[in-house]
Amino acid sequence: MTVPRHIAVLDVGKTNAKLALVDGETLKEIAVVTRPNNVLQGPPWPHFDLDGHWAFFLEHLAAFQTSHGIDAISVTTHGAAAVLLDTEGALAAPMLDYEHDGPDRMATDYDAIRPPFSETGSARLAMGLNLGAQLHWQFRSDPALAARTAHVLTYPQYWGYKLTGVMATDVTSLGCHTDLWNPWKGGFSMLVERLGLSGRLAPAHRSGDVLGTVTEDIAARTGLSTETPVVCGIHDSNASLLPHVLGRTGAFSVVSTGTWVVAMSVRGEATALDPDRDTLVNVNALGQAVPSARFMGGREYEIVRAGGEVAVREADRAEILDKSIMLLPAVEPGSGPFQGREARWTGEPGTHGARMAALGFYLALMTRTCLDLVGAKGPVIVEGPFARNSEYLDMLASLHEDGVEIAESATGTSVGAAMLFARQASPPATRRVTPRQRARLADYAAHWRAAVEGETTCA
Repeated sequence: MTVPRHIAVLDVGKTNAKLALVDGETLKEIAVVTRPNNVLQGPPWPHFDLDGHWAFFLEHLAAFQTSHGIDAISVTTHGAAAVLLDTEGALAAPMLDYEHDGPDRMATDYDAIRPPFSETGSARLAMGLNLGAQLHWQFRSDPALAARTAHVLTYPQYWGYKLTGVMATDVTSLGCHTDLWNPWKGGFSMLVERLGLSGRLAPAHRSGDVLGTVTEDIAARTGLSTETPVVCGIHDSNASLLPHVLGRTGAFSVVSTGTWVVAMSVRGEATALDPDRDTLVNVNALGQAVPSARFMGGREYEIVRAGGEVAVREADRAEILDKSIMLLPAVEPGSGPFQGREARWTGEPGTHGARMAALGFYLALMTRTCLDLVGAKGPVIVEGPFARNSEYLDMLASLHEDGVEIAESATGTSVGAAMLFARQASPPATRRVTPRQRARLADYAAHWRAAVEGETTCA
């Protein structure tokens, strides 16, 4: 397949939605626009503004077509999300926000029908983080919804359907703690039948399959050619992983950072995953099982930052190291390797900069815990916002003997999604992080781990 010159990427994260235009040869973003991914409070439940996103995408697809030209379209979104459609292909109900606690109210009934971790690699999670739990709660809460739902699409493929009229699901979204997928067999789990979704859950595709071309209506509204291809789409963490899966041999790990920090181990050390510590089996764009662990690091960052400045001075960092001031888990206790624990400080940072230094160290130590849980070997590549956080990178690089790398240019979900069309392109170049104060940081980390283990023993 010829690599398209300009690839438009619809990229919907939990916090923001964006449209990026990626050069198919250089994999550089040449235009980007964003909007907040606000949650609307209802009725009937907290949900995402799909209509607002759609208007935004159409407006800027037209603008990008005018200013640069668009040759192909790819899609990436957050996981734990599906869209319910009626027989006419319209929304059967608003798309539920996975942080709504409604599914928890029927947890006992859901647990009685969900498959075991050994079948799905999907840990039992709170709220709607298991897509199966969302669907179970929605259909039980509103039997009329179950009756009028004719089609269920995972989230990236909803946007693909809007563009092409073709319905699908994809293996990376199904393999993202949904309980609906068996990664070992590469097919739907027994839960699909138990939820009455056989024949209604759209067919599963590899992320790189081309769904079709844009409809005549979309072409008329945006100026795009009716020959513009649209790829099936991919879960966002797997979009970060894809360039490295295509371009590397040997063991490595990718840490995708955003609202969620997801550590994904490729060809690492075989290890028994612990579902009680938010480990899981993701499925990459090639359909392969990927041991993973995660925590809500971006959310924790914003909670602790509390809107303050993020600059860290050398004196701030020295204060944290000299006084061994530590943040212990978990700031966001509903997920991650230390679920149910309440965060606490071992001392009070004297400045906001010192607080931010300790936060960077904390996030790196949580990441290191996740990497240990999935048997990570080889270099660790950090993608996303934390790749610009010096304290985070220094701490993580001090602890990982095989090295930590960051991309020399902006990469992440949009570039990974573009590579579904541009697999022949060279993967983004990376540079190795050389940590400052390695010995001091390793000593700080040892004290942090001892404090965390001590609290576990006491509990």
